[in-house]
Amino acid sequence: MTGNCALTLLAAHINDAGISVLDADRILYREPGFALLEDDNLITGIPAFENARIKPRRIQNRYWSELRTDPLPDRRFQHLSPADLVSRQLEQVWQQVSSSGDRLVIAVPAYMKSENLGLFLGIANEIGVPIVGLIDAAVAATRREYRGAVLTHVDMSLHAASLSRMSQNGQAQLERSAIIEDCGLMSLYDGWIRVISDAFVKQSRFDPLHTAETEQLLLDRLNDWLVAASSRDVVALDIEYMGISHNAAIESLHLVSAAAPVYQKIASQLRAVYRAEETPAIQLSDRAARMPGLADMLAARVGGEVFLLEPGATARGLITRCRDMQRGEGGVSLIRHLPWDQAAITIETADAPEVASGQPTHLLFENTAYAIDGRPLLLGSQPGGDERWIDLRAEMPGVSRRHCSLVRKNGQCVIEDYSRYGTFLNGHKIDGSAVLQVGDLVRLGTPGFELRLIMTEADDGA
Repeated sequence: MTGNCALTLLAAHINDAGISVLDADRILYREPGFALLEDDNLITGIPAFENARIKPRRIQNRYWSELRTDPLPDRRFQHLSPADLVSRQLEQVWQQVSSSGDRLVIAVPAYMKSENLGLFLGIANEIGVPIVGLIDAAVAATRREYRGAVLTHVDMSLHAASLSRMSQNGQAQLERSAIIEDCGLMSLYDGWIRVISDAFVKQSRFDPLHTAETEQLLLDRLNDWLVAASSRDVVALDIEYMGISHNAAIESLHLVSAAAPVYQKIASQLRAVYRAEETPAIQLSDRAARMPGLADMLAARVGGEVFLLEPGATARGLITRCRDMQRGEGGVSLIRHLPWDQAAITIETADAPEVASGQPTHLLFENTAYAIDGRPLLLGSQPGGDERWIDLRAEMPGVSRRHCSLVRKNGQCVIEDYSRYGTFLNGHKIDGSAVLQVGDLVRLGTPGFELRLIMTEADDGA
């Protein structure tokens, strides 16, 4: 990297939930990845979002996450590809911000793979956007060390959630990422719009889903109501349509309950990311931080500490750390590590958290409950000596002789994997070990044996 004071660096975060660009002082652009085709005129960003429920058949919002050159399947868009829509929005972005800078470094989400990034760089080059660096978004957002803990960064896009486990050996470095499909903002918005609509119907006999225009009004106001839900027990709802004001109220807990299926999927995957002996540090992007009840849910279900990032934090994490970045002769490649530029936080190891569901006492398999205590309970296809054992001798691909064990350790129910094939917790492959909770489902093999964690009042063995 070489310095050049004549050049001004801008930083962007490419996430279809809210593409943002900022300089050292302020946010210059923040609009979602929505495209509207209106009389052969292609409109992107906020104007398209404002028509999402009014003209849904003329809307596209997956083109950033499905970036390719194939024509779109929708007949209205069949003369266009996702690349065309990305090109249009990227051109719009650069026209709006280029007067503030002449270099652009970009934080890219985990859902954009190598082939997507290559196509993106080609598009940027074609329309004259001077990209000098691509940085993994989780790395960009991680500006400090979380000492004594293992860090996972959580972000949300329109259609998915992403979990990025970070290495902290002297810098922020991406270890691995996981994408949770159908756990994005659109799934949450649909659930919230339904419960808010029910509140209007019950309290004011007004059905905002009766017309596309009033449904759009709900979507437009939703973020304001979510902000209110984060600090109030009851959220006041109001929309005006055709000169008439309609009012209702909803408990914040109802919004949290509507989001619970999505939140639980995120928590379930996140629990599989951590080994039993690790202390979690969970870093939420500004988008994830705005979701009412998500931080509390993750703290209760996963443990450790949860940290909330401010708006624009991901892009802002690039401004100081990439100040001198220039495009090299070999082109632009994805960077998965950066130094920290903020003071470290030390996290004290806490006792095992009390989970609302309680600690499991037994493992249920084929109508028999096996007690979990300080003596390991082994599962596999070949019993050994006088060990406590659940014999899984049936012909089942993917089951090892000594596959895994369950034991009570340090006040927690811990599963440890010894297999070649992996052990799955609620559908997610664990990384060596994991902490179990009541209701968890453990799977071994393919299609697999399924065993459920339960709690009984009498703990007297099998």
